[in-house]
Amino acid sequence: MMAFRKIFLVKPGVKKGLGFVHDVIPTGLEYIASSIEGEVEKIWLLDMEFETQSFQSHLDAFKPDLVGLTISATDHVQGLRLAEEAKRSGATTVLGGYHATAIPDELLAHPQVDIVIRGEGEITMRELIRASSPVNVAGTSYKVGEQIIHNADRPPTEDLDTFTFPARHLRRHRYMNRMSRDDREFDVITASRGCWGTCIFCCEPYMSKSCMRFRSPENIMAELSEISQYHRGRPLHILATDPHFIGDPKRLDRLCDLLDERSMNITFSVMTRPDSVTQNPELVKKMCDVGILNYELGIESPCQEELNSVKKGITLETQRDAVRILRENGANVSGTLVIGLPDQDKASIKEFPAYAKDIGLMSCAFGIATPFPGTEFYDGLEAKELIFQRDWTKYDEMHSVFRLDSMSPEELEKLESYCMGRFWTLNTFLDREGVMQKRLGKKMSIGDFADEILGKLVFVKDAGDDLRDGGIKEHVESFLDAMIDAEAEESRRIIPVQDIIESSRFLRILGPQTIQLRLTQGEKSAGYMIKTNGQGVDSIRIIEGKQAGATINIDVDLDRMIEAYEKKSTLSIINSVSTLRSKRDLVAVVNLLRLYAALTTEFGSTYMGEKLRVMG
Repeated sequence: MMAFRKIFLVKPGVKKGLGFVHDVIPTGLEYIASSIEGEVEKIWLLDMEFETQSFQSHLDAFKPDLVGLTISATDHVQGLRLAEEAKRSGATTVLGGYHATAIPDELLAHPQVDIVIRGEGEITMRELIRASSPVNVAGTSYKVGEQIIHNADRPPTEDLDTFTFPARHLRRHRYMNRMSRDDREFDVITASRGCWGTCIFCCEPYMSKSCMRFRSPENIMAELSEISQYHRGRPLHILATDPHFIGDPKRLDRLCDLLDERSMNITFSVMTRPDSVTQNPELVKKMCDVGILNYELGIESPCQEELNSVKKGITLETQRDAVRILRENGANVSGTLVIGLPDQDKASIKEFPAYAKDIGLMSCAFGIATPFPGTEFYDGLEAKELIFQRDWTKYDEMHSVFRLDSMSPEELEKLESYCMGRFWTLNTFLDREGVMQKRLGKKMSIGDFADEILGKLVFVKDAGDDLRDGGIKEHVESFLDAMIDAEAEESRRIIPVQDIIESSRFLRILGPQTIQLRLTQGEKSAGYMIKTNGQGVDSIRIIEGKQAGATINIDVDLDRMIEAYEKKSTLSIINSVSTLRSKRDLVAVVNLLRLYAALTTEFGSTYMGEKLRVMG
């Protein structure tokens, strides 16, 4: 074996599916890099999502001895392609991560893959570098001729404080928070590893054996100080990558004390289990008080039988109580629900978003049940020969990959769009801002509110582009159906807009109006009827079809917008919006001018004249 002196550590550039929101900064590779610094001459960290040059050009320029790739299921094809380029360039190739740990034999069957690292990679990679060979290196799989060799598993490192901090100084890019459009700089941290949950669809049980390990609060604070210095003391938002952040309440309580003492200008997003929230309400308040304000909960299902069948270990009451506790503390509480489990049908899935709103979730994602290799869920479906999709890139929680008796794959995939459309109503955005005001102590501007909505739309687009490619019209139709079906629960959500959004100047200029915003596709249309009185908003209600009595009409031709989107024509997208049917209606012209004046005053010299274009 050759000596490994020049190392590439590479994250493929696939941005796809629901998981990509947490796959922002390749911290795992940064941990690997810090573990081998001093052992090699040079390390390059390449995030191919953001690199402007081709991978081959990097190989040609620097000629690495070893190329390490971290891959998920959706990265499978691109990861193998990059490995092939690296192999042709003379490098030894090493693959790692959840996906590689689950299917080492399948990956090693490809000639461009030399070594697979299973499980945690820091110590394994260091020993591999030192030995210049995988022979007798625990945690590695490799091949000799046609034979695949699996060395013994490497026991997980118990003392996480022994790991050096991620090598942030090797970053080549500035990263942004995909779920927020605020001005804070962004980073990630890992405070613990593993999860003691046993959910059958989760990868953690086979990676961590349902065990958890924790860093000391002091060690976490030391890294936070380093992160703050890296960002030159600017305000920060940090995402904790831990699958279960409240795994050790006692340590977390100490961490909160240290954060309070330091008064660092940092906000945090974390993932945790609902039962840990309900078991530690005082700790949750303390967490929110020190800036841990964004929580993602695994809600999974509104059916207790399904929660039991997937071994979630929580109750419906626990779900509701956890959301209530977080809302009372002014936290932003998000949830994930799983659609397409074997016993679900179309009618029950359509009620998932109504349930999510009923228990108070302020943000929600609806992932299609995906049997990742290595999980109990995968093994059970495989034994019944129900898995029909062998393209790993479709294992993104947005594609149907196993057979269901109750619906076709296409029907299930359209239901994902339906659930998003039924949950993400205007009232959902208003409800979120109302809760967050408990912490902010001030109203949100109309511009910031519009920015929040735009950020969510961009996220949905990025996550679902592949799913809707070639079938966007069907998914838009599902979205409109969802809006119409949401009318019943939305009519019960009375949210005082003027108490949440600073809109007094806007409403004063606009005056009393009835604004009808309609989204139309073919013969189907749905939208909002908004009544204002010059001082406040009297009502916001979802409508089906065209309603009488509007003083301002804003019509969006979705067929035209879809066509323009597919052609990537920005001007045509703008032209799909019309605000006036007849220029001879002087009253309508005056009302529209009031709307333009209100928008122009609120937003200043922005693009509103283009976005609301008068059509003859």
